[in-house]
Amino acid sequence: MSGLEVITMGCRLNAYESEVMRARAQAAGLTEGVIVNTCAVTGEAERQARQAIRRARRRNPDATIIATGCAAQLDPAGYAAMPEVDRIIGNREKLTLEGLAPEAHERVAVGDIMAVRETAGHLIAGYEARSRAFVQVQNGCDHRCTFCIIPFARGPSRSVPLGAIAAEVRALVAAGHREVVLSGVDLGHYGADLPGQPSLGEAVRRLFQAVPELPRLRLSSIDPVEVDPVLERLFAEEARLMPHLHLSVQAGDDLVLKRMKRRHSRADVLSLCERLRALRPGIAFGADLIAGFPTETNAMFENTRRLIEDAGLVWLHVFPYSPRPGTPAARMPQVPGPERRTRAAALRRAADGPRRRFLKGRISHKSRVLLETPETGRDECFAEVAFDRPAGEPGALVQARITGVAGDRLVGTAA
Repeated sequence: MSGLEVITMGCRLNAYESEVMRARAQAAGLTEGVIVNTCAVTGEAERQARQAIRRARRRNPDATIIATGCAAQLDPAGYAAMPEVDRIIGNREKLTLEGLAPEAHERVAVGDIMAVRETAGHLIAGYEARSRAFVQVQNGCDHRCTFCIIPFARGPSRSVPLGAIAAEVRALVAAGHREVVLSGVDLGHYGADLPGQPSLGEAVRRLFQAVPELPRLRLSSIDPVEVDPVLERLFAEEARLMPHLHLSVQAGDDLVLKRMKRRHSRADVLSLCERLRALRPGIAFGADLIAGFPTETNAMFENTRRLIEDAGLVWLHVFPYSPRPGTPAARMPQVPGPERRTRAAALRRAADGPRRRFLKGRISHKSRVLLETPETGRDECFAEVAFDRPAGEPGALVQARITGVAGDRLVGTAA
C-alpha cells in the first residue's frame, strides 16, 4: 500500500476524530500505514473492529497497523495480543502529535482517560468525501447508565468553548460545507464545565449569531431531558436549525429505564415530542433503542414497541442488548440472546408505519436537499431523496419538489 488509511468504526464522534487523526498524523510525519479507530458500544462493534484489523493486515502485509479508539482504550492488552497490531494508542494519545509520531517506540501508549480534564477543540479544514461536517463540541460522560462502558473509554464530560466552535464552523463553511452537525458523547451536557455553565441551547443560539453565513445546523444524539428551553425555542424560531432530532431513548418502559439508570421517563419522551411538534410542525424524530435489556419482560418490551407509534419515531437505531463486562447490567438476569434479536427485529418493523406516514406526508413539499451524490441527498428532516436525474455536485444545496416515495426514500425533481 501507499499512503495512510484511517478506518472508522462506530459513532459520528469517531468520524470527526478520524479526520483529526488524519491531519495530525500527516503533521507528525506518519504518512504510511493503517489506523483503525475502534468502537466499544456493543460486543458486535468490538468484533467488527477486530475483523477490520485482520482484513487490513491481509490487504497490507507489510504496513504498520495502529489500533486506537474506545475498544483499544478499554482493552489495550487484548489488542496487544493480536499479531496483526503493531501499536495501540489511547483515546487521548490518538489526537496528539506525540502519540501519532512514526518514531514512537512504545508499543502500547494508553493513558488514564479518567484523569483527562482539558477540552478537545481540534480545528480541521474539512472532511474528505463528505457532504456534511461533524464538529466535536463535547467529549466524555459523567453519567453511569448501567449498560454503558463508554464513560470509561472517554473519560469525564468536558466542553469546547464557544469561540473555538465558532472558529471551526466558520472555517468549514468557508471551505464549502453547507451543513454542520454538532456532536459529542453526551451532547446535551454541553457547558456544565464551562464558566457560566451555558446550556446547549445557549451555545447554539450564540453560534448562529457568530456565524451568520452557516446555512444548516443539525444536532447528533441527545438525551430527552437535556433539550433545554432555549433549544426548544430555537426549533421554533431558527430555520437554519434542521427539523430533525435524534433522541437517546433506549427504552419505553419506566421500570426498564429506572434499571438502566436513565434520567427520563416514557412520559418525558412523549411530552418532548408533542412540544417540539407544536413548535416546529413536520419535525422528524429518531431514537436509539435497546432490545432485550436484562429483566425485560414481554410486557415491558411491548411498552417500548408502542412508544415508537405513540411518539411517532421515524429513524431508529436499534441494538440488541450486549453485556459489557464491568457494567452493572452485565450482572443482572439476562434475556436469552435469540429473544433479544427477535425483539430488536420487532422494534425495527414497528417503525415502518410511522416512517411510511411521515414520508408520504412529504409528497408535494418543496425541500432543500444536501446532495451526497449527484442523484441523492438528504432533506431538512434527514430523509433520503433520490432524483430522477443528476441534480448537482455532492455538497451542493438544491431545491427539490417531492413527487413520491420509493421504499424508505423520497423521490424528487430538482426545482
